[in-house]
Amino acid sequence: MVQDASSSPSRPYPNAAAMGSVGRTLPHSLEAEEHLLSCCLLDGADVVSRCLEARIRPESFYDSKHGIIFERLLDLYNRQIPIEISVVAEELKTARQLDQVGGYAFLTQVSSRIPTTAQATYFIEKVREQALLREIIRSATGAVEDCYGFSGGIDEFVDQIETKIFSVTQNRVSESAKQMREPTREAMNVITKMMMKKGELTGISSGFKDLDALMWGFQRTEMIVLAARPSMGKTSLALNFAEAAALPKKGPPSAVLIFSLEMGASQLALRMLCSRARVNMKLLRDGLLSKNGDEQNRLLEAADEFSKAPIFIDDSSAISIMQLRAKARRIHSRTPLGFVMVDYLQLLSPTDPRVPREQQVAEASRGLKALAKELDVPVLVLSQLNRSSEKDNRTPKISDLRESGSIEQDADVVLMLARPRDADEKFQVAADSAELIVAKQRNGPVGELKLTFLRDITRFENFHQ
Repeated sequence: MVQDASSSPSRPYPNAAAMGSVGRTLPHSLEAEEHLLSCCLLDGADVVSRCLEARIRPESFYDSKHGIIFERLLDLYNRQIPIEISVVAEELKTARQLDQVGGYAFLTQVSSRIPTTAQATYFIEKVREQALLREIIRSATGAVEDCYGFSGGIDEFVDQIETKIFSVTQNRVSESAKQMREPTREAMNVITKMMMKKGELTGISSGFKDLDALMWGFQRTEMIVLAARPSMGKTSLALNFAEAAALPKKGPPSAVLIFSLEMGASQLALRMLCSRARVNMKLLRDGLLSKNGDEQNRLLEAADEFSKAPIFIDDSSAISIMQLRAKARRIHSRTPLGFVMVDYLQLLSPTDPRVPREQQVAEASRGLKALAKELDVPVLVLSQLNRSSEKDNRTPKISDLRESGSIEQDADVVLMLARPRDADEKFQVAADSAELIVAKQRNGPVGELKLTFLRDITRFENFHQ
């Protein structure tokens, strides 16, 4: 039977004293630790490699004697020396640690704990579980101490605390730095996919064939900026992207998180419903649609589709980049996300309102790029363009991004929605067609393409004459 966590080991884990003030012993299972070491001594290479996959380290053992023995086992494994009790004993003796762990008698006792390694997986998981609980306790205890020493900047402070807590659970399986063979293998999988199935997307479909042909979909870890002047239809286009991700024509759906800092969730849902059902919103508002007509059936059908779709909407009107990241992180831990949309960048509240506006926007931009990498999803960020292109009556350029040059630096892709070149000079809102300019693409070509805009239902579609 596995020893209860309330039992006291002969040599406690070094940090056990951290909980002495509350009079409790940290979670542990000495028998599980001894059984795991016994498995390692019985079948060294296999069991030790499985321990490494599960991120078991010498610090994962509560009893420091067990940690020292495991450290010797790792050293032998790395040097490709067969793991046997006599070799382990000699290594401990050379390092002047044999007496520290209880001598050869203790090693013999541990090695004879179990006859086979059949339950090695169970003991690995048990040791990992108890070590994780201790890490959480230490992180939480540290958070309490940090709270007593709080000196200002609550949003940044909360983000730091949450990051520490999440790092215990989220980053326990793999290191942040990867050996080149793993990224190379992933890249070769993408290359093979491209060669075997020409034109197949490697990311989330935008829903527009010309854009997908240029970008191969929205790629993971990328920050995509969609910029335009007010009333040009950038929110409508972004919602079309979100709809295509959550309700794709083919392939599995991706969970979508929408941060709407400008519009309420119900207002956003109304636009998406009318757009997908192809219902004129003005006629609907004016009460000119028949109650039992085709439009109502289409609305009911769209409502049923959206109610089942993995779409989350956060319409908080004043949140900082740290609060936004915390919310996204929390939802992602429950439902793995595939696409995040932020409408729009300049409406995010600054962490410190005293710093210049350009620094505020730069902080938000960096935070959104970090979010894309942290969650491993494409993040679509809407942004305003300044008035320069309107004043000069020209196609917008990447330098027209409003309030900060850091946006174009952080972005992997910059899309700009512009009026058609042949439009009247007084044109200020979205017309029947629009130009979507791929002004920057870090891993692909740039270019321009046309989209058709259906004003009555605020929906963009593939261009057609």
